[in-house]
Amino acid sequence: MTAIYIDADACPVKDEVYRVAQRYALNVFVVSNAFIRTPQSKLIQQIVVEAGADVADDWIADRAGKGDIVITSDIPLAGRALKAGAQVLAPTGKPFTESSIGAALATREIMEHIRSTGEQTGGPKAFTARDRSQFLSALDAAVHRARRG
Repeated sequence: MTAIYIDADACPVKDEVYRVAQRYALNVFVVSNAFIRTPQSKLIQQIVVEAGADVADDWIADRAGKGDIVITSDIPLAGRALKAGAQVLAPTGKPFTESSIGAALATREIMEHIRSTGEQTGGPKAFTARDRSQFLSALDAAVHRARRG
């Protein structure tokens, strides 16, 4: 059965995931380093992991697999989830794929190097209503792909 795993600490589309999960009766694991309010539902389970780098990522990567969907902006976690056979979506709806993850990891490394030199890179773009809409469409399509097997 398909499950959705949310890397939840900074995820702006949790409410959208909850609505889609209710519509399709899918289990959702909301994984974070601190308590996050979630709707009362048998389908939604909050997982609070210890504080620390990559602890939430490790929890998700150890469990997500073929047929599951992972929601994250974390590129290394996306790579790990893809290797396990899961579909991965960024909160903007952009899918991470086997063919795109290498370039995403390389770009991340370059940006980390640039930031380590003291250069200001500006951070991510503001999250928009269009991003939210694209995410909902992408999540719906991912659920349909997962159900087809």
